[in-house]
Amino acid sequence: MMGNVLITGGAGFIGFHLAQKLVDKGYRVVIADNFTRGSLDAELSEFMEKPNVVLMDLDLRDSRNLDSIPSNFEYVVHLAAIIGVRNVVERPYEVLVENTRMLENVIKLCRQQKSFSRLLFASTSEVYAGTLRYFDLEVPTPEHSPLTVENLDNPRTSYMLSKILGEAMCRNSDVPFTVFRPHNIYGPRMGMAHVIPEKLMQIWKACSGGEIEVASPEHTRTFCFIDDATEMLLRIIENDETSGETVNIGADSPEVTITDVVRLCLKVTGKALTLIPGSDTPGSPRRRAPEIATARRLLDFGPVVSLEEGIGKTWEWYRDVFSQAQNTGEINDLRRNRT
Repeated sequence: MMGNVLITGGAGFIGFHLAQKLVDKGYRVVIADNFTRGSLDAELSEFMEKPNVVLMDLDLRDSRNLDSIPSNFEYVVHLAAIIGVRNVVERPYEVLVENTRMLENVIKLCRQQKSFSRLLFASTSEVYAGTLRYFDLEVPTPEHSPLTVENLDNPRTSYMLSKILGEAMCRNSDVPFTVFRPHNIYGPRMGMAHVIPEKLMQIWKACSGGEIEVASPEHTRTFCFIDDATEMLLRIIENDETSGETVNIGADSPEVTITDVVRLCLKVTGKALTLIPGSDTPGSPRRRAPEIATARRLLDFGPVVSLEEGIGKTWEWYRDVFSQAQNTGEINDLRRNRT
């Protein structure tokens, strides 16, 4: 058996896939989640039957819950956070305070561990948003790019601020850490609030010969399939040279337009639809792509799953989800669920 790993927010998209990879490698994994964004679904329930997996239903915002968590973890991967545009817009104060409180409690937890190696803190590509808005931001964007705060009156700034503060907390704690900044990670079980599953669902529901609107059609992104992202995270855990580093997690190429992405979605689904250019989404950057030279140097790894292959694998999973939801009359509720 390898080491013990705690994944906060481990029932979510990245956390669940990372837990699977770690268990396959022989690690013992404890998933901590309060299920505010979903329930214990069948896929997670089946995974929990494995002998080296434990699920803890707890809220990390309450420091009293720390007493129920074991003190034998070598690694803590902190993914838990209040996220989502609706939360950020409607509850910006809570996003700032509660994300900070969770990390404060996680750092306390790390200090209590008997043989602790490292905290992996999930930041966000949003930390670059202010620099992109007000200054010249290099794209693909390296980790050493200066960070600029956006307008503090904008509620959407709250999530980005909580992550910048979180990075500073890690750096000024006495806890060994690695900060990672995910960029457009996609794949099965990621929810619906993302262009790829959103368009796959629209295509699935559309009739052949119909139309589909594409928002921000000429904005460009790079996309990283979840298997590549979790391989990067596994290598961060297993490489002590990443301690104290900030690492972009994502793909540096190809940089494609949103229209190109939707065309690939059409290709893998086999549907023939007409694409109608829509308006640009407010707050959406025209370009976003990470430089991953640090990941290639420290991890000896770069993404290997092509965008078409990754969308194909994502479609295979979501097609079954859409069909089951249609049969049960829950198709319109999918956007509100974690999966």
